[in-house]
Amino acid sequence: MALAAAAERGAVRPLESLEDLIAAPADLLVVAAPPTITVDVLAALETDALVLDVCSVKVGPVAAASHLARFVGTHPMAGREVSGPEAASPVLFRGATWVVATDGASPADLLTVEEIVGLLGARPVRMSAAEHDAAVSLVSHLPQVVAAALVLEAGGDERALGVAAGSFRDLTRVAASDPAMWTAVLEENRGEVLAAIGRLQARLDSLARDLADGEGRVEADLAAARRVRESLGAAAEPVRVALADRPGELARVGHALEASGVDVRDIQLRHAPYGGGGVLTVAVHTSDVANLRAALIAEGLLLID
Repeated sequence: MALAAAAERGAVRPLESLEDLIAAPADLLVVAAPPTITVDVLAALETDALVLDVCSVKVGPVAAASHLARFVGTHPMAGREVSGPEAASPVLFRGATWVVATDGASPADLLTVEEIVGLLGARPVRMSAAEHDAAVSLVSHLPQVVAAALVLEAGGDERALGVAAGSFRDLTRVAASDPAMWTAVLEENRGEVLAAIGRLQARLDSLARDLADGEGRVEADLAAARRVRESLGAAAEPVRVALADRPGELARVGHALEASGVDVRDIQLRHAPYGGGGVLTVAVHTSDVANLRAALIAEGLLLID
């Protein structure tokens, strides 16, 4: 369905087979598919064109492409919990990190790919395929597993879900992602993900012991975690707006966004469970937070701190 919708919009021209792809004249081929399919396509591909992939696991694709004359493995560290043409965004990669795997790639091809990445608004970062897979197991794959575990743990308690607020929703946002896609990703990077889960289990055991022992140890753990989180220098921060149940509320938000000229990274709307408006969360660049807050207040909107 996604392919048909993209073709209808003129975004892609579907091919009947891999042979059609090989025969098509091209200077650049981008393989964008789930991990196992990416590996299969790269292994079967024969071309002198520059080839790159955007798979979220790198060791397998790099190995499968070892016979190609020109290949650069890449991974844009940007995405959403929804997919398909309807979820497309022209600013998806703006300000995002885009990993460029150095394994087997020539210096000239690396520079070409980095130029392409820059034109899309992303920031290229070089590392090996193995370094990439170890890193994303911690900052992408493990969070997916943790989000699923949190949702499953709370899912049997309707009272808990009824009072779930921003922190739970933010932590579990990615649990709404495509299960089939994520199953393929996790299985392809199974070794690193299992190792990461084991280390997290040990960390939770340590926190449990500190909580049981008391004596302020948990506060020290939380303080250490806060320092690490603050060191990330988050590029985006949420601004939450309480929307009344009346016409024109979103229009007022739109006026504030236009007036402030902020760089919007994400927008989420949570309706109140039983009517009566809801909460709109607008994620903007950290430097834009003050301007947006001032513009929203000028529109007479109520902010949630």
